[in-house]
Amino acid sequence: MDKKTLGIGSRVDHQHFGKGVIVDIAAEFYIIWFKSQQGTKSISKDYADIKTLEEVEASATNETITIADIEQAMHNILDQRLNDMQMVPIGLKWKRGMMILKPGDPTMATKEIPIDTFFHKIVMVRDRLRVMEQKINANKVMTDDEKVDLQQYITAIYGSLTTFNVLFREAHHQFKGAGGKD
Repeated sequence: MDKKTLGIGSRVDHQHFGKGVIVDIAAEFYIIWFKSQQGTKSISKDYADIKTLEEVEASATNETITIADIEQAMHNILDQRLNDMQMVPIGLKWKRGMMILKPGDPTMATKEIPIDTFFHKIVMVRDRLRVMEQKINANKVMTDDEKVDLQQYITAIYGSLTTFNVLFREAHHQFKGAGGKD
């Protein structure tokens, strides 16, 4: 890592733990929240095998964690989640398959779409719904009633998308509606 002290909210990449965000600074080490660990690790400021991805300038106020520091770190984590694509495997029987859309009018041509392409779009919808959920729950302006109201719409959307669960290889990636069933 650079000899320059990084500030809270800086994004780093560790050779073993992956991407992380600095959430606190001590005299000799950083406390970094790593996505892969779902927790923090203390890493020496002198540790050479860590790469700076996004630098936040250190300031004198970084000796203690403030609510603003935590909010900034969480904001950086959410932004990172928007850009990270989780690998979600398609069911083996669907690999290299085609989806055929046949119009009711026999004079019109059919449309073929690779199932892998369609599946990728479904996964993107799912991931963006999850981020929307997180942003709604973290919103400071909305009341709890407004959050619950929007959450019900998202749950209904998940329920409508359960039709596509057949494409997922692993059940834990599938859509769950209000009842948690398909």
